[in-house]
Amino acid sequence: MINSKILASALVGAALSSFAAAPIARADEAVTIVIKDHKFVPSEVTAHTGQKIKITVKNEGTSNSEFESSDFHREKVVTAGKEIVLFVGPLDAGTYEFFDDFHPETRGHLTVK
Repeated sequence: MINSKILASALVGAALSSFAAAPIARADEAVTIVIKDHKFVPSEVTAHTGQKIKITVKNEGTSNSEFESSDFHREKVVTAGKEIVLFVGPLDAGTYEFFDDFHPETRGHLTVK
């Protein structure tokens, strides 16, 4: 007869080791964009085709913003004084617009070459 505590411990250990072996998402490129005075800085960023891109958006403003792109299908609220991280791609060559949905005049572009 197998001790139930030993069996439970073995099952938990096996489950945890399978999580440890899971691949970790990583980006081939990283871009940082700051929102300041209702503007993206920089408003024009560049990346390469065939790459997964990590985009960090830091909101240095005093009001919340929403980083959004219909072109690469992402939208995320960026609380004042905080930052968010999102991943896109790999993307085909082209220009992809992003904007602040809370302040629609705030716009920028990701150009993929």
